[in-house]
Amino acid sequence: MNTADLGLPVDVPSTALFTDQYELTMLQGALRAGTAGRRSVFEVFTRRLPEGRRYGVVGGTGRVLDAVENFRFDADVLGFLRRKGIVDEETLDWLASYRFSGDIWGYPEGEVYFPGSPIMRVEGSFAECVLLETVILSILNHDSAIAAAASRMSSAAGDRPLIEMGARRTHELAAVAAARAAYVGGFTSTSDLAAGFRYNIPTVGTSAHAFTLLHDSERDAFRAQVETLGRGTTLLVDTYDVAEAVRTAVEVAGPELGAVRIDSGDLLLVAHRVRQQLDELGATGTRILVTSDLDEYAIASLAAAPVDAYGVGTQLVTGSGHPTASMVYKLVARAGSDDPRAPLVPVAKRSSGGKTSVGGRKWAARRLDAYGVAEAEVVGTGEVPDDLADRQLLVQLVKGGEVVAREPLDAVRDRHVAARAGLPLSATQLSRGEPVIPTEYVHGGSGS
Repeated sequence: MNTADLGLPVDVPSTALFTDQYELTMLQGALRAGTAGRRSVFEVFTRRLPEGRRYGVVGGTGRVLDAVENFRFDADVLGFLRRKGIVDEETLDWLASYRFSGDIWGYPEGEVYFPGSPIMRVEGSFAECVLLETVILSILNHDSAIAAAASRMSSAAGDRPLIEMGARRTHELAAVAAARAAYVGGFTSTSDLAAGFRYNIPTVGTSAHAFTLLHDSERDAFRAQVETLGRGTTLLVDTYDVAEAVRTAVEVAGPELGAVRIDSGDLLLVAHRVRQQLDELGATGTRILVTSDLDEYAIASLAAAPVDAYGVGTQLVTGSGHPTASMVYKLVARAGSDDPRAPLVPVAKRSSGGKTSVGGRKWAARRLDAYGVAEAEVVGTGEVPDDLADRQLLVQLVKGGEVVAREPLDAVRDRHVAARAGLPLSATQLSRGEPVIPTEYVHGGSGS
């Protein structure tokens, strides 16, 4: 694969079985019916944002591109499908040479989105597009949920750095993806070494309470850490008595002590007391890092505290109460025959309970007000109005099966900062509310 293009050291294994069985049984049925080759358009969107959220964040696009490139049915995978009788031999023969050869368009990673936004559009034959549904959704739903939580936390933190430290609170592989998504949303570093290795995200970490408890005294523990990591290290000061630990920390490391970490108690009160004590001891440059089950609300409550950085774990990797973005992958247009020149026909699900969809191959643009601030997400089919032509959001990600838009993670991170800054100020309010801008639909032709 092409992770080497970005200097990434880890190859992604085959993703062919990161799917649901019915994707393959649908393929078998379509092959038998003669409809598998029909040109089709699938779109990823969400019908609503998590309750109270004002915007979503696109996360995981780069991982989707890796997954599409590595969606291959090798001999072991085909053998498994044959032994289990999942599909017939005709379908297995077709899968043996599977390579996605279509086009993928999407909101660039780090961009914000709203209900109905066509976050990703997958175009090709029905057969090759339908197989990608589950893996695309699993990546985008997870990573976008984490990126949105991270964005809210980074907004609340302002200029203070955020450390992702949730690996022990989620699946070991999800932890790597979560660290990546958190970086997209504004976090500055991670404690997870696998994320640092794979995505070149800055990593940090010093010691836990176990290190202090291992030694005969807190002073011995601090001395051992300073001797191995230097005076600029971060000492954990809440194992026993905080005030005594701060005094000992400065005595051991001197006023050059890099930082102290507080992991329990009334963080607002303790941070003020520790700052005063550090200053009285001459350690005016020593920073204060706080951890302990933080979320965006706790971070916001510490805005007036003398805190220099935050470490966030559980609430981040679980999406701060919303662990999925509830995105779906729906067929919105298809041709009436295998003829590549056959026009696309809009199709849409009609059902009760709010699970309807809008047919047609869509474009999206963000309309700005006179001050250059976003005022509406405009989604339409057919021709793009002239006044929105230069405000279109979808970019081509894959062309003829080849990835054309892989980019460094720092570029994605910078994009998110700019996208969030382009929203109305109320977007960053933590109070519950509706999407910060409305979604407007413009209906035109099929967009074939």
